[in-house]
Amino acid sequence: MDPSARLLRLLSLLQTPRDWTGTELAERLEVTTRTVRNDIDRLRALGYPVHATRGAIGGYRLEAGAILPPLLLDDEEAIAVAVGLQTAAGGAIGGIEETSLRALSKLEQVLPQRLRRRVNALQAFTVLVPRDEREPTVDPGVLTLLAGACRDHERLRFSYKDREGAATRREAEPYHLVNWGRRWYLLAWDIDRQDWRTFRVDRLVPRLPLGQGFVPRPLPDEDVAGYVARGVASAWRFRARIIVHAPAQAISERIGRWVGTVEALDDRTCVLEAGANSVETLAVYLGMLEADFTVTEPPELVEHLRRLAKRYGGSTAA
Repeated sequence: MDPSARLLRLLSLLQTPRDWTGTELAERLEVTTRTVRNDIDRLRALGYPVHATRGAIGGYRLEAGAILPPLLLDDEEAIAVAVGLQTAAGGAIGGIEETSLRALSKLEQVLPQRLRRRVNALQAFTVLVPRDEREPTVDPGVLTLLAGACRDHERLRFSYKDREGAATRREAEPYHLVNWGRRWYLLAWDIDRQDWRTFRVDRLVPRLPLGQGFVPRPLPDEDVAGYVARGVASAWRFRARIIVHAPAQAISERIGRWVGTVEALDDRTCVLEAGANSVETLAVYLGMLEADFTVTEPPELVEHLRRLAKRYGGSTAA
């Protein structure tokens, strides 16, 4: 194997998340362990932080360094990165649209022709729904700060606005970020209220420096996404309890988790508890069920459905 090609192959192996012994690398590259050591030294000279541990269970692994060396991606990884960058350009994280497009442009320049055609086809024949300017976005710097606090178990101090715009100062132990629909939420233990709370990240302004460390406590539910979904639903302006005359599994597959929670009553009937800030939105959710249902509350939704029934019935009259 050509030495340059061998070096690239070695780098590709080291970029997998595991430790490699010198013997394993030598077998993969069909060279001696001495050649492997020499190639490792060449990678280090190029700026790649290859860490080595001694002993029976020792080996080599690539660690994070002070510089960003070139990455080696296989075909599917390159496509996945391109799709992710294109999606990020129109997502709910503010300020990264232009950066994502620049990164995508750089990636396209180095893609081989066969992959460039696939990426270009994806761009040409994919239509992204423009983000509603009324929808809030989050600062990527705030997201990374919150993620770091979750990782390092550091308390957060922040200002927070509720849906009415009233501001409060909070202190909390952060645990998880949840991306639900086009919004980001933080699951945290509220110090003052001594209870779990879900905070919308776009309404949160961190105060620096971060607080002291904390010992993690057991989560309120192993299904963090489900717990956050239920918490968010409880804060909606309108909440509805709907009897759906269909199996719970079928309804769960038909609607998104952001709509609400589904609980089986028997094999053929279930309860959907949904929430929204308007009865019009709740009516849209019900139209997605493709099943008969019974609504008794809230009264605003019942009245809205009666108006819709009259309107829709009249629209098909001869």
